[in-house]
Amino acid sequence: MDSRPKKNRSAASAPVASGVQGSDLSDLGDVVAFQSALTEWFRAEGRDYPWRRTDDPYAILVSEAMLQQTQIATVLGRGYYSRWMEAFPGWKELAAASEEEILKQWEGLGYYNRARNLRKAASIVSTEHGGRAPDCLDTLLSLPGVGRYTAGAVMSFAFNKRAAIVDGNVSRVFSRLFACPEPIDTPAGLRLAWERAEALTPESEVRLYNSAVMELGQRICTRQSPSCGICPVSRWCRARREGEETAYPVKKGGKVITAREEMVLLAVRGGKVWLCAESGTRRKGLWRLPELAEEEASDLVEIFRFDYAITRYRVTLRVFLSAAGPDPLVGGAEAGWFSLASERNLPPLGSPYRRVLRKFSENHEDLIMNG
Repeated sequence: MDSRPKKNRSAASAPVASGVQGSDLSDLGDVVAFQSALTEWFRAEGRDYPWRRTDDPYAILVSEAMLQQTQIATVLGRGYYSRWMEAFPGWKELAAASEEEILKQWEGLGYYNRARNLRKAASIVSTEHGGRAPDCLDTLLSLPGVGRYTAGAVMSFAFNKRAAIVDGNVSRVFSRLFACPEPIDTPAGLRLAWERAEALTPESEVRLYNSAVMELGQRICTRQSPSCGICPVSRWCRARREGEETAYPVKKGGKVITAREEMVLLAVRGGKVWLCAESGTRRKGLWRLPELAEEEASDLVEIFRFDYAITRYRVTLRVFLSAAGPDPLVGGAEAGWFSLASERNLPPLGSPYRRVLRKFSENHEDLIMNG
């Protein structure tokens, strides 16, 4: 089934309002008119993404997992979604894949537990549900890595069943729509957003409505410069009426960014690089350049450095070169030499370390070829 927005479709099939209640929702007036304006805008203006051309719950779950903490431009522009779907086209293929295979396909997207949970969910669907995704919200919520938003997305986008969704974009839309003074980054603010989403989600055309309210936040009701002049639901927006569009959403406060320094060894010999396995359960299955203590780095040459961000840290990564000598005495028991001839030959690496190898390869081809 093609679930892309249909152009110039008649408004006769407008969504039906659910039982809307709550004093602040009364400001919307005609809720059905609000829902219809939003879905008609999406039919005419909604963007075409691969996961909108299907109602396959597997494909939709994959897309939702990838889009957590990752921009659409990255998922599509760098080919992550298409490569994953080619390698693991369904529940069965993903369940049968090794952890190394899935981490290699996910390489560069970060938050690798998303990939691990997808594989676990595929195994459960294959073994406990006969290879068919459950169309029950509670059962979807029992799958690894599936939270309230993701379950609602699968219910509405795959099965077109009524289920509310709230992500950052939806929360921002509702904050402005109701000029909400409650900070959206608090439990109370999030609870209020879910209450409004539950109340405003229609009984029919759920796939269109949920896609529309998300895309409204992505493209029109943006964080810094909302395009109120072309917003299809601006006449229902209290913040717009009060001339306070940019005052919302209210936030409790920005997160504190902590600076850190990381020193790593880049040992290259005979066209190979020395890598070691990551430690800890969160990065299990990934590999990296071995970390150096300050005294270990003092006798080596720093060849470059760059900054990268991870969660609440801004990390300065300093890279020290060792191009000769015996096996480095760093990296622990799980360490060894890997060919630099192609990225495909390397085990799954975290993004900062792949960036190091690419930068080094561009400028030191002689060391890669000759060691």
